[in-house]
Amino acid sequence: MVLTEEKMLTNGEPDEVEEEEEEEEELVDPLVAIREQCEQTEHCVHAREKLEACEARVSSRSQTLEECTEELFDFLHARDHCVAHKAFKMIK
Repeated sequence: MVLTEEKMLTNGEPDEVEEEEEEEEELVDPLVAIREQCEQTEHCVHAREKLEACEARVSSRSQTLEECTEELFDFLHARDHCVAHKAFKMIK
């Protein structure tokens, strides 16, 4: 009975399962890479600078009603416009 229990324990060989999991490559979302590329374009950099300036201005004040919604939307619009052109070229 002891031999069968030992065989049952070693037949699963958990060490091999762990090695197989480590060998698998981590999948990368191509959309993340495209977004990073697009954020480096001139238009996106300019929009990001405006957003960061607004965030700095808002965070430096203790009481303000100002929000950076417009600047955020401008940045996201610029980035997504660039992403749309590059992403759709990839799926063709």
